[in-house]
Amino acid sequence: MVQRIYSGGEFEAKIGYCRAVVAGGFIHVAGTVGQGDTVTEQCSAALATIDAALKEAGASLADVVRVNYYLPDRAEFEPCWPILSEAFGANPPAATMIETGLIDPKYRIEIEVTALAPAA
Repeated sequence: MVQRIYSGGEFEAKIGYCRAVVAGGFIHVAGTVGQGDTVTEQCSAALATIDAALKEAGASLADVVRVNYYLPDRAEFEPCWPILSEAFGANPPAATMIETGLIDPKYRIEIEVTALAPAA
């Protein structure tokens, strides 16, 4: 069985995707941007959206096993480290950071995660 989770974000309908898909024992959360003027505000907001999708699937940030960070400026990654460390705490996932362009220049960070789905 596949479960699709929508957050109502503007790009879901425009592009044709959902926030997360629960399938094969995993929760795959789409790349998520957040609102705010600074990279740290956007990082916190993106994590809140991701956390909400995980909760809807019956999981939490503690269940994340893989995370990818995408930033247009790698120098802006370090200010996010305390936020990420607090979010994942004692359960840090495997992680990758990639410097790349994002869908809109106003976005400073995009976060994508894979988490373990709860046992049925």
